[in-house]
Amino acid sequence: MADPNEVTDPAVQNLIAAINAGDRTAFFAALTADATMSDDGRDRDLPSWADHEIFSAPGHLEVISASDGGRSLIADYRNERWGQMRTRWAFTVTGGKISRFETGQA
Repeated sequence: MADPNEVTDPAVQNLIAAINAGDRTAFFAALTADATMSDDGRDRDLPSWADHEIFSAPGHLEVISASDGGRSLIADYRNERWGQMRTRWAFTVTGGKISRFETGQA
């Protein structure tokens, strides 16, 4: 029996690995071409947000708990801009790639 807290969805696994490696190419490869996102309930420009929150202030995501194969997460997220905070993440996967994610403080 699989651990219910395990991230098993390959699209989510790829996105987390890309964030933690600081790999912008892999990050966007894990997303659909028209992917969207929100942060604390506000839709954001995804490329700008990713550059600001992940790649220019190296981000790292550590999963604390997961459900639905990792499509719903509680994680400790840290970067050089904000430090560490408990965050929630919800992913919509379409055709094996993430088409939307929503994040914010947990």
